[in-house]
Amino acid sequence: LAGAGPFTVFAPNNDAFAKIPTDDLDALLSKPEALEAVLLRHAVNKIILGKDIPQGSNRIKTIEGEEIEVFNDCGEITITSCEGKAKVIKTDIMASNGVIHIVDTVF
Repeated sequence: LAGAGPFTVFAPNNDAFAKIPTDDLDALLSKPEALEAVLLRHAVNKIILGKDIPQGSNRIKTIEGEEIEVFNDCGEITITSCEGKAKVIKTDIMASNGVIHIVDTVF
């Protein structure tokens, strides 16, 4: 996200994108509005550090407007949206406008 922030981004890694069937990924990339919706589903308008996510289930509203579940089970963090579920595999990568958490699946 290029804005001033602050943002938290749950960023899928390359392996996460590789899980998407090629035809589906090509279709998504050919539709800017659909791609934007997916990307904004992975972003929140505030900074949320991994250590600050309370234990258990937490509902967080994304920039796209969906409420996602961020579940912390003794430091293992998962994200569930209407489109799927992802595991956070690396937390707290600081950026000039917020923080990035790497996830293993596009949700």
